[in-house]
Amino acid sequence: MITRTKLLAGLSYLGVLCFVPLMFGRGDPFTHFHSRQGLVLWIWGVVALFMFPLPFGRILFSFSSTAILVFSVIGLISVLLGRTWRLPMVHELSKKL
Repeated sequence: MITRTKLLAGLSYLGVLCFVPLMFGRGDPFTHFHSRQGLVLWIWGVVALFMFPLPFGRILFSFSSTAILVFSVIGLISVLLGRTWRLPMVHELSKKL
């Protein structure tokens, strides 16, 4: 069964919706963990979008988009399983937020 906690944590990996759990899930460590990782993925996506017009920007954008999609799917699966999987590189950056 999907609880409020899992719903909020799942929103973390859906792009700009990562701000919803950041605002409404502050008291829950599970939601906070996933919302920080989701925020890092969203920031990465915005930076990749601005790299698009640069030379080799399309290649970097394609790589970033694919990586963000894969990490988001992994994050959503971990939420559904009720676990806190640390995404490589993403988790390290999320600890600094």
